[in-house]
Amino acid sequence: MWPTYVINLADNTERLENARRELAAQGVEWARLDAVNGWTLPEETIAEVYDAQRNARLAKHPLVRPEIGCYLSHVRTWERIAQDEAAGALVLEDDFRVTGDLSGTLEALSRDAETAGWDIVKLYSIRSPGRILAPRDIAPGIALGTPYRVPSTTLGYVITKSAAARLARVSVPFFRPVDEDHKFFWEAGLDIRIVDPQPLSLGAQETVTGTVGDTRKRAARADHRPAWRSTWARLRYQAGYNLRLFRHRFRGTGE
Repeated sequence: MWPTYVINLADNTERLENARRELAAQGVEWARLDAVNGWTLPEETIAEVYDAQRNARLAKHPLVRPEIGCYLSHVRTWERIAQDEAAGALVLEDDFRVTGDLSGTLEALSRDAETAGWDIVKLYSIRSPGRILAPRDIAPGIALGTPYRVPSTTLGYVITKSAAARLARVSVPFFRPVDEDHKFFWEAGLDIRIVDPQPLSLGAQETVTGTVGDTRKRAARADHRPAWRSTWARLRYQAGYNLRLFRHRFRGTGE
């Protein structure tokens, strides 16, 4: 069975203990990977990894420091997986809760990846994943399919070694949050799928450094630009995404 990595900030000890209990109950062996604290990153590092100009043109909102740290944490994890001997790994953010057969799902995916050709499998979706393309059973009671619209979450996902190496190589500099980049899967040539039933849900959200959502709300309140600009950015983003997604799913191109 593939290894499991939990991304965790050193100060978030309560989250780490929750992760420890959840995985112990499943009999899943795991390793902690130190997350990147976006609040402590020097400005020159921010400028190197975050493309603010592309963000202003193409994204819904400017990235806040926790989002930048989160993205770098996943890049660090992909680098680790690319160096491992295993053919892939399970990546968990530390605010997960196990609600299904995580161990059985990971075992089934480890076997399936040998012949199936996918890159990433999402184990959680905040909302209903909606339309699923080409669903099939990979084990008794576990199905795998392609979500028409990839969920915006990186709470838990399985990724192959080759996909991790590719993402580690091409993702920096970035201009969208890491989960948003997964939605634009065609840009990195990713085959992203989802399992049913989903074995994960959101756990405790409290952090020492504050949540991404809270930070983004404060940033929005501090933004003195006219409200119509942010509304226009969101509408432009969503319309562009929907069009490119349609082209990719039904015409074979995301451009």
